[in-house]
Amino acid sequence: MSVTNIKPIRSYLFVPALKASMIERGAAAGADAIILDLEDSVPPAARLDARALVVEKLPWLAEQGQRVYVRINRSPYLYDFDDLKAVVGPHLEGIIMSKPIGPEDVDCLSMMLSEVEHQKGTVVGSTRLVPTLETARSMQKAYELALCERVSALAGPMAKNGDSARALGCDWSMEGRESLYLKSRVVMAARAAGKAPIGGLWQQVHDLEGLKSFLARERELGIAGQMILHPSNVALTNETFSPTPEEVAFYQGMIDAHEASVAEGKASCIYEGDHIDIAHVQTAREIVALAASFDG
Repeated sequence: MSVTNIKPIRSYLFVPALKASMIERGAAAGADAIILDLEDSVPPAARLDARALVVEKLPWLAEQGQRVYVRINRSPYLYDFDDLKAVVGPHLEGIIMSKPIGPEDVDCLSMMLSEVEHQKGTVVGSTRLVPTLETARSMQKAYELALCERVSALAGPMAKNGDSARALGCDWSMEGRESLYLKSRVVMAARAAGKAPIGGLWQQVHDLEGLKSFLARERELGIAGQMILHPSNVALTNETFSPTPEEVAFYQGMIDAHEASVAEGKASCIYEGDHIDIAHVQTAREIVALAASFDG
């Protein structure tokens, strides 16, 4: 599956791989994709059991039609090869890559994935990668990370007191001023490489009004989806990153008005008081197509 053929993902829901019931609740939450976490949300002593649980539940999740990513562990020098050997296969869409230092880490993990895919008879190159920019150097090298063929999305989470904030030495604020440059950099790097820019993380998971404002700011910047931490945040996230019926009607009307103008031999027209030409219609077609992709 090529990156361009991957259906857009509005919501990536983190699910700690600690109990089967947690995974089952995550799958029922309605997220476009779930992230089975073997890293920070699992105590080190429980990681072998968590890995075994992920392997057990992957076929069941596939039967539910749930798209699945796994966040694997890493040492100071390498990503966990045993994690990869356990989870890679036909039921896994991709790997969430935590704390890359730079593009060399992406290249290294990509080669590790190729070896595992080859050993397991999986199509080489089929497992996607989503690097999360949590080190200052990875933020500086965002475009280079996004260029890897396996990378389908680039994530720029800025959690309160999290890895990214610590890497930059910045203080979290409700308004998000401190993350504006990072989020804009992720959007530009990802879009330039033809990949999806992903944001996050909203930690005050029960503050849905705060989440609503946060998601609106993310979308305004060009972010295409979110990493989220709680099932209660899924519906609002999917809603925010989906064109509304009103938007679809507006943009379809724009397309129709422009096509009528072209039929009359004109290259532009006035629609709802605005001057419209082919550039605006290209945007309209993308929005209508995005809405249709979520309806299918």
